[in-house]
Amino acid sequence: MDEEIVDMENTFDEQTDAEHSDYKPTDRFDASAVHHLSGMYKNWFLDYASYVILERAVPSIDDGLKPVQRRILHSMKRMDDGRYNKVANIVGHTMQFHPHGDASIGDALVQMGQKNLLVDTQGNWGNILTGDRAAAPRYIESRLSKFALETVFNPKTTDWQLSYDGRNKEPITLPVKFPLLLAQGAEGIAVGLSSKILPHNLNEICDSAVKYLRGEEFKIFPDFATGGSIDVSRYNDGARGGTLKVRAKIEKLDSKTLVIREVPFTKTASSLQESITKAVEKGKLKIRRVEDMTASEVEIHLHLSPGTSSDKTIDALYAFSDCEISISPNCCVIADNKPVFLSVSDVLRHSVDHTQNLLRKELEIHRTELLEQLFFNSLERIFIEERIYKEREFEMAKNIDRVVAFVDSKLEPFKKDFIREVGREDILRLLEIKMQRILKFNKDKADELIQKIKDEIAAIDKDLSEMTRVTIEWFLHLKEKYGSEHPRLTEIKSFDTIIAAKVVDANEKLYIDRQEGFIGTGLKKAEFVQNCSDLDDVIIFYKDGKYKVTKIADKVFIGKGVLHVQVFKKNDKRTIYNVVYRDGRDGPCYIKRFNVTSITRDKEYNITQGVEGSKIMYFTANPNGEAETLKITLDPIPRARNQNIFLDYDFSKLAIKGRNSKGNLLTKRSVHRISLKNHGHSTLGGRKVWFDPDVNRINYEEHGKFLGEFFDTDNILVVLKDGSFYTSSIEPTNHYEDNILYIEKFDHDKVWTAVLLDADNQGYAYLKRFQMENTRRHQNFMGENQESKLLLLTDEQNPMIRITFGGADAVRGTEEVDAEQFVGVKSFKAKGRRLSTWLVAKVEELEPIRKPEPDTEDEPRNDINEENLDPDAGKSQQQVIDEITGQLNLFSEKTDEE
Repeated sequence: MDEEIVDMENTFDEQTDAEHSDYKPTDRFDASAVHHLSGMYKNWFLDYASYVILERAVPSIDDGLKPVQRRILHSMKRMDDGRYNKVANIVGHTMQFHPHGDASIGDALVQMGQKNLLVDTQGNWGNILTGDRAAAPRYIESRLSKFALETVFNPKTTDWQLSYDGRNKEPITLPVKFPLLLAQGAEGIAVGLSSKILPHNLNEICDSAVKYLRGEEFKIFPDFATGGSIDVSRYNDGARGGTLKVRAKIEKLDSKTLVIREVPFTKTASSLQESITKAVEKGKLKIRRVEDMTASEVEIHLHLSPGTSSDKTIDALYAFSDCEISISPNCCVIADNKPVFLSVSDVLRHSVDHTQNLLRKELEIHRTELLEQLFFNSLERIFIEERIYKEREFEMAKNIDRVVAFVDSKLEPFKKDFIREVGREDILRLLEIKMQRILKFNKDKADELIQKIKDEIAAIDKDLSEMTRVTIEWFLHLKEKYGSEHPRLTEIKSFDTIIAAKVVDANEKLYIDRQEGFIGTGLKKAEFVQNCSDLDDVIIFYKDGKYKVTKIADKVFIGKGVLHVQVFKKNDKRTIYNVVYRDGRDGPCYIKRFNVTSITRDKEYNITQGVEGSKIMYFTANPNGEAETLKITLDPIPRARNQNIFLDYDFSKLAIKGRNSKGNLLTKRSVHRISLKNHGHSTLGGRKVWFDPDVNRINYEEHGKFLGEFFDTDNILVVLKDGSFYTSSIEPTNHYEDNILYIEKFDHDKVWTAVLLDADNQGYAYLKRFQMENTRRHQNFMGENQESKLLLLTDEQNPMIRITFGGADAVRGTEEVDAEQFVGVKSFKAKGRRLSTWLVAKVEELEPIRKPEPDTEDEPRNDINEENLDPDAGKSQQQVIDEITGQLNLFSEKTDEE
């Protein structure tokens, strides 16, 4: 055993190639010498790395296949007879070409079968949604799909090489006439590099190929069999360095239940459920129960804990579970026998060019075959029409050579019309014509066949001169034939960035021990501050005016003299701090209002000017910018006549400035006490809200449609295309549906006009006018019958409607209806009034005849002048006299009564 170890160690000596060739097994290992591995790395390791990169892990750009996939398809083509073959049989047949055993072949075949493009499967092939494995190879069957048979194979355009053992021939690359690499995707890890190309939609690949051939710009994005949605803003065209965000599809079943219908790519229902369960165990999600009901389609029910917001839970699912993942594509392919890094567009352009070259090569091969057929048919016609086989010399020839020479001499006058020279093989082929064929020979049919061949050749010549058109027609043909089987499953959307600290549940409690100077979530017996999460920061204000932000932990030392502690919200401009501080030990008092939007964690800042002895005299933190009024008691001044020791100050008179501002001078006198006189109101006014249709969220950053300025009591009205409506708060975490018809600030007095086909009343058209209700529960102004159809909804005050009749009633033309005169305003639950008993085909809203009168009370008057200030301006002299006389008469009557 020791001798074997010594022999193994000897193989790792540093030697040149020549020294390796002179190595003798009898050499002994010298333990005192220094040995290096550079020779081994220079040869063996690089050889192994090159083999793994080129022959195992990375796909070829020409056909989009790895070697094992190419050998499987080649074997399936050789076995193809139109019927299914056992996978075990295919694996065994492929082992003639693939040197890595049955396991790698079987796994690669199952993966191709699950992609539902090249392989037609039968049996249990596993489930990409649940992660279930396929049945054993002896139980499942497969064959080549029609798409594969049409686009992948053509032995006439295939380049061949010997298999690994030299017994068989295998294709170097298959002549694939389609960007197969983009349709299937690929993933592999080699030595020193990896490849990750995401699958794309077949229809979009064909469309992009057509755009490229026409010289137009194109963009192509991934599409996954697992569905979900993707954000492609940082996809970077699939090149390395890009990132793709993928989300599961989450729906609200009701206010207490969420349903996951689709999972992100690379995830399964079980792995997704496991990640959600872990987040629940860590306290990130308030979910009472996770129920996996996945069968043929994904269905995971999430039952929320009582009092949990479904909107916030959706955000938390994206932040703390695998409901949102990031994928980093890396488009590495083999081109010219070496790995290169490209973009998806580069791969598409190369594949389309390659497809065009293959189509040209097929046309050229077919043209050559037709020319050969035309040549022989012409030769045959001359041989039979000239009755060369009846000549005496032909019949009396003693050997085949004399026959060939005689036929060749008889063909001499016609050789100038042939497309090539007549050879011995051509004459021998003529001699093989059977007498039965000669007897049935028809000159007209022969000429017709020759003309048909010439027409085909002319058509091919035309196609060869217009290869761009031919290639475009090829891709359009593929889309028309196979596109319906491959609809887009993944929705392309823009994701809003979810900040984990904003959506995490406040599942911890923050405490403070003022005597010892500690804060944390583990100080259960100390003073309770507020609920928080382990991702939050806290802002701490001290009595001497210093403040800082620090991270929440189980126990953190912050020091003594704490004035105020609260959870810190970054970029929060609504929380306003109202402060009165004394500058130094005996200095004046200043008053200021400020906010803290962003500061460096654990760095000390100061509210005051930093003078030693400064002190906070009054402090409040106002979450909505409230401004209270203070009562300030001053110390009396000895021997002063005017002992005014009380001051009132309203914070609403003070502007909100930055945290480094000095503030305004309050008083130079010594302050005895500051107390609250009365609570004020917010000085920030309403909050302006926008709706971003890309992410179906509201925001305060001016993204999307402006909805208006909202106060605390205001709500948002959401009207959906199915006739349902509800109101919501202005929380930016709210989720809204995709089928929104109207979204605006709720106005209780607004009158809506709707025209609908009422399914409960034989589909007649009804017109109704109503007001929406302020309700968080979904209501429907079309009734409970889901078959009813909304034709028109408008918030115009005096709408005019044109009805166009259809079907058998189309001869009645159109009719105009004044909605305000036609029906009164009633509850949204009312049926309304039937427009007509005739069949309504279309309803249009016209320009209203009556315009609403402007609301002059709320409009500012910009024309104020001295004339407008005179109450008698614009009146005649007699009108003024009459008014004065009437007032005097009224006064005299009252005097008489007294």
